[in-house]
Amino acid sequence: MASNADTEPDTGAPEKETLLARAALRFTAFTERWLPDAFGFVLVGTFLIFALGLSTGERPTALVDAWGEGFWSLIEFTLQMAMIIIGGYAVAVSAPVAKLIARLAQIPKSPRSAITFTAAVAMISSYLNWAFSLVFTAILAKEIARVVRGVDYRALGAMSFLGLGTVWAQGLSGSAALQVASTVSSPKPVQDVIADGRGGEKVIPLTDTIFTWQSLVATAAIFVVALVMAWFLAPSPSRAKTAEDLGIELRPLVEEHAVEVKRSRPGDWLESSPVFTVLIGLLGLWYLVRHFSAAEGNPITAIDLNTVNLILLLLALCLHWRPVRMVDAVRRGAPAASGVLLQFPLYGGIFGMIAFTGISKQIAGWLVSVSNEVLFAPFIALYSAVLGVFVPSGGSKWVIEAPYVIDAANQLHVNQGWMVVVYDLGEASANLLQPFWMLPTLAILGLKARDIMGYTFAMFLACFPAVLIMVTVFAGTLPFP
Repeated sequence: MASNADTEPDTGAPEKETLLARAALRFTAFTERWLPDAFGFVLVGTFLIFALGLSTGERPTALVDAWGEGFWSLIEFTLQMAMIIIGGYAVAVSAPVAKLIARLAQIPKSPRSAITFTAAVAMISSYLNWAFSLVFTAILAKEIARVVRGVDYRALGAMSFLGLGTVWAQGLSGSAALQVASTVSSPKPVQDVIADGRGGEKVIPLTDTIFTWQSLVATAAIFVVALVMAWFLAPSPSRAKTAEDLGIELRPLVEEHAVEVKRSRPGDWLESSPVFTVLIGLLGLWYLVRHFSAAEGNPITAIDLNTVNLILLLLALCLHWRPVRMVDAVRRGAPAASGVLLQFPLYGGIFGMIAFTGISKQIAGWLVSVSNEVLFAPFIALYSAVLGVFVPSGGSKWVIEAPYVIDAANQLHVNQGWMVVVYDLGEASANLLQPFWMLPTLAILGLKARDIMGYTFAMFLACFPAVLIMVTVFAGTLPFP
């Protein structure tokens, strides 16, 4: 297949490289040389938090016990995330979606437009569902790299992850907003502190968090800032490193994932027939209708990780149509979850040292003591970003922060719903600085964390200041309940 670049007229003039592109290349050169892989981050992070605990007066034995208590605390979440990766992969490589990706990959006509287009798709898809975005956009980036000649594969990889570092938490699958909108998802201590500031009402509806006009404007602004940055971060073809330069083989997506169905024996009928695909699909649809119908108020409150996983697996099975193709897709998608299976228990240990000791409250207490109703929002955004580097879990980390963040908001007469938005914006920015959520993307693309973190760091330098400005300016526009 000829690349898009082959159809463009050659003007003979080299593309001028922007200052931001040169800066991103320098950051990338630094990260490639000095930063460890993602597993190295969690190893170093473990002992950084241990040292932080000692500096705040925690006993070594207490920190060790908290580490052990937390080590397996994310085991259910680990399996959920592994299944999301595998299910998302199975959906993305099904024949209908693979054909869609192949068509989308034909849209950009130059390396710069390819990088910007990938960034846009990543943010739009992550707003709808962050788990699907991780896999879908990574596969799209891989296909774009195959058809657009001269595009920097590292920059494409960074932009395919961009949704998780910008707008995902403000979208339809944002953990914190979904938690506080339902008494089923929100722990009792969080409900109690919400009720203290809302006249007894124990939930904060989505209309007071991600669907406020302030939140929508902030999300749109971050989208625009990130898109402009993506355009200017693209290196010139002469400085780019293609997939071929990095030793990564790219094959046509549709051809690569075509699986021949054989019927050499009677038992093969079950694997090749779509009969049970239809039956399982109908059974799952029946359950989902009942599940969402039973939700109190807004059906969106019934969405959780288990529901997302079920939908992904049912959708993947139906898209592959024949069970043998579904089995093959899961087999090929499983390696993408290997990093999660290895590293999540260690992140659970870090979570334990923070959650089961006084580290988190001591830091938060200091932030509250030096803030007021104006500075509280940017302080919490900053705090959430810093904590997110060490505890990269939007939902679990919100449970840690929510009691004292909302309590402090009550004391300072700051809108509770806005603090959920502030938390989301700060927490998402942290994903640009550490490789935890990059693992599925990196596995699919065949890259290392250090290959893309120069670009994500440069993106952080633009997006996070914009976050701080917006959370400060908009804080005064929301009334205290």
